[in-house]
Order: sequence, then structure tokens, then C-alpha cells
Amino acid sequence: MKTMIMAVVAALAAGCTTTTAQNQVTDQEDTFKTPSGKTLQVNPIKHASMEIVYDGRIIQVDPVINGAQPVTDYTKMSKADYILITHEHRDHLDQQAVADLRKETTVIVTNENSAKILGEGKVMHNGDSLRLAKDLVVYAVPAYNNSPGREQFHPKGRDNGFILVADGLRIYIAGDTEDIEEMKELKDIDIAFLPCNQPFTMTPQQLRHAADMVRPRVVYPYHFGKTPTDEMLKALEGTNIDVRIRHFQ
Repeated sequence: MKTMIMAVVAALAAGCTTTTAQNQVTDQEDTFKTPSGKTLQVNPIKHASMEIVYDGRIIQVDPVINGAQPVTDYTKMSKADYILITHEHRDHLDQQAVADLRKETTVIVTNENSAKILGEGKVMHNGDSLRLAKDLVVYAVPAYNNSPGREQFHPKGRDNGFILVADGLRIYIAGDTEDIEEMKELKDIDIAFLPCNQPFTMTPQQLRHAADMVRPRVVYPYHFGKTPTDEMLKALEGTNIDVRIRHFQ
């Protein structure tokens, strides 16, 4: 299975711009194929917000209307089958955005504090797993600050990163975290979303360390705010990872 996934992602990456040439932020949508040939599309929205369309199902991650530009009108988007919320900070949790995307059958997956704010949701703690469908599983993994003086931003054990496994394709959505040791335990990651925005997440150097630990086939720096894209690209040079800069300021 691992060999098949690598082949699928490698074939897609072959036609993409590499770290040395890709220095412009874009809202380009990217399409991947799972090992059995199902389609998964990543639609960047902004900051930590994205839409993943998998085999006709809509997965929204950390949907937010305001707080990060541009203002997003979720009423114009398709209703979500699943909404993943990493933690309760306002640039990740927006009650109105959730309401705009919600339908009767929407499954909301989040951490404990966010569920309390929303008054609903399937709560996951670090280490938990949840089967959303026969071919769709989500795992909650640690996401926290570990630099001295920054631990209060995202305390250990409170927030989640997520690994979404769609028909064997493994997608790591790191959430707000630094380059924590637990990243070494992540295996066979095909696509990784890694934050780069100190003091709240990582520096470009920490981003490189995280990428070296996770070793994804494709990496999206995200949640990067005012971090210069050139600095992120330079930090990731020589990794042999397909680095994609999208609209995730």
C-alpha cells in the first residue's frame, strides 16, 4: 500500500513547480488520487481554513469568516459533510461559519473546549481515532508550543492536529504547533500542512525540522501570516519534498 501511495503522489508531483521556482502565493486547487483511484481535491481558503473534497464529500477544516483576510462567505459554499476544528482560538473556531456550513447530517470533530463553545461536536483528545466512513478515518495527534515563554499559546494536551486517512491517502493537518518530538512518530504521510508563524507556531527553521521529521511527499506551509514565502522555501531547500505555496496567510 505504501509503495502504491508513493507512486500516486510522485506522479502528481512530477508536473508541479518545485521549491526553487515556486515563490508566489496562489489559491490554486490541487487534485490527488487515492490508491484505488478516488479523487481528493485541496481547496485553499486562507490562514488555517481549507476545503477538502473527497469522493464527492465535503470536509471543511477550521472555517473562519473574519479574523484572517479575505472575509469568507460560507453561505455560498456547499454544505459540509464533516467539519474539523483543531482548537478554540478565533482564527480556527467561528460559530457562524460552522452554522453556515452545517446541515442536518454534518459531523463536527473537534477538541473539548471547542465542543463546549459550540454546544456540540464529537470530542477527540490526542491519541484518539474516529471512523467517519468506511473509507475515511481521522486521528487526533498532539499540537502545542514547547519553546520557553510560548507554552501558554497552545498548551500541551489541549489542542489537536489531525491525520485524515482517505482511502489510504494520509493527510497531516498539524494545527497550531511547533516542531514537537511527537512528529517523529508520524508514518507514511503523503500530504502535510505545517504552520509557520512565530511566536504562535514555527519559524522557517522549525518548519524545516518538522518537515525532516514527518517526511511527507507533499508539504503545504500554512497559517504563515507575514512570514516571507522566500524564507520558507529557502528553509525547505534540499528536502526532496514537493513544496506548494498556496493562499494560507
